[in-house]
Amino acid sequence: LELFQTKQKKTFARWLSRSTAYKSMMEEEFAAAGLPLDLVYLSMIESGYNQLAYSRAKAVGLWQFMKGTGKQYHLKIDTYVDERRDAVKSTKAAVAYLGDLYKDFGNWYLAVAAYNAGPGKMRSGLRKHNVDNFWALASKKHLRLETKRYVPKLIAALIIAKDPEKYGFTNIAYQNPLDFDTIKVGPGMSLKAIALISNTDIKEIKLLNAELRKDKTPLNVLSYRVKIPSGSTAIASKNLSRLHRIATTGYKS
Repeated sequence: LELFQTKQKKTFARWLSRSTAYKSMMEEEFAAAGLPLDLVYLSMIESGYNQLAYSRAKAVGLWQFMKGTGKQYHLKIDTYVDERRDAVKSTKAAVAYLGDLYKDFGNWYLAVAAYNAGPGKMRSGLRKHNVDNFWALASKKHLRLETKRYVPKLIAALIIAKDPEKYGFTNIAYQNPLDFDTIKVGPGMSLKAIALISNTDIKEIKLLNAELRKDKTPLNVLSYRVKIPSGSTAIASKNLSRLHRIATTGYKS
């Protein structure tokens, strides 16, 4: 709590401002699975609610999935797409993974620590030190400092996020909740063209379709559902019929 209110106050304020973009969507997914809604704050600790977050360990997205775990939980990762950066799909994967970890460990502190350290590391530590809870294991040398601090950071984050003003976080510029429509387009369609047909700017289209790695729809599929601003389906559908597969908005030879 002290760390977030002092040295990391600006960072935590930025996390709070982003939280409202994803929180309601995440809560719906956790509620549907019958899991605690407080787990939405795990994304805050993992990525600061940043879809494009990329760690030194090559973990990606809101939930910081490693490639192997992402694929294990049915996230597509290839040349054109990295669904670890898809807010909704990665959240569904995180819900499934956390549910499985809870089934394995029967305790949320252990499950959350396993999300950070890996279930194998947690199991070996519990066996080695003959303990059955996170706090007892954290008092040993088995876990990295990052994991030892991980559960306390989550607890502190959700305490502050539920009552920010009490902890000195005022005048936060909260972002609007994630809201979009989808439209089916062909392969290789540029995000510039998608912005053009939906009458919006490229920055918004890139944010909505953060999973697209090449700034265009995949070439290895027959069609792709791209996300466009909510309420723009009619105009996008109308414009799509007039547009070539790849729109060139620069010079013409």
